[in-house]
Amino acid sequence: MRYGVVLFTSDRGVSPAEVARAAEEAGFHSFAVPEHTHIPVRREAAHPGTGTGELPDDRYRRTLDPWVALATAASVTQRIALSTAVALPTEHDPISLAKTIATLDHLSGGRAVLGTGFGWNTDELADHGIPGGRRRTALREYLDAMRALWSQEEASYEGEFVHFGPSWAWPKPVRDGHIPVLLGAGGTERNLAWVVQHADGWITTPGENDVEDRVRRLRELWREAGRDGAPDVIALAGKPDPGTLDAWAECGVTEVLFGLPDAPAEAVTAYISRLATRVGLRAG
Repeated sequence: MRYGVVLFTSDRGVSPAEVARAAEEAGFHSFAVPEHTHIPVRREAAHPGTGTGELPDDRYRRTLDPWVALATAASVTQRIALSTAVALPTEHDPISLAKTIATLDHLSGGRAVLGTGFGWNTDELADHGIPGGRRRTALREYLDAMRALWSQEEASYEGEFVHFGPSWAWPKPVRDGHIPVLLGAGGTERNLAWVVQHADGWITTPGENDVEDRVRRLRELWREAGRDGAPDVIALAGKPDPGTLDAWAECGVTEVLFGLPDAPAEAVTAYISRLATRVGLRAG
């Protein structure tokens, strides 16, 4: 089982490049950042943690662009995977976003990973022209269209939310036109079935219970669908608990992603070093 870190970026926080470099030096496998393009002041969508319109953290309003943040991280690292946990593709033009992600993958030597979600903030989605009730369909179309651009010499797509005629688009992703796609969503039967049909793996939600049972169910659905291998499963965690980590490894979790504190740079890098020691990583 691999280990990574996720930084809730903001314009008042530590540099993503500095954190990614420290994480790589400590031996972590991946570095991830989230996304919100903006937060509408007046909205109806409840935050999944608070259950109301109240936000638990001011960084929701201050989040850095994930792809620019990861590009800065790519420029100072050599090995660590560069991921989102999670990005919101339907808040972008899919043609432009496909090029942005492929460019990051090209320049980083094939290290880009797209962790994506449907988006809990339906008011935010609405400002981008995505109806809350159609966000699952929209995400499927965006992913299919971007995969076409990544993998085909002349790509085209016709859907409800995305449509373009035969087109050339380079660069292509390093791994034979493939960017790993992981869905960050609650482990419901419906969401796990969506992962099997449209993604390469699953990212749990913060504080999600019964991860082991849900991972086993995902692997069962994966086999029933005739998909090769096994799905990637990224479990979000706070502080490392040896018993929990052992149970996750046994059930099929492939990576654990630890959240980092909202603190000055020196405190964050020191935390990364201590965390690496606790999970048994060796530098490099």
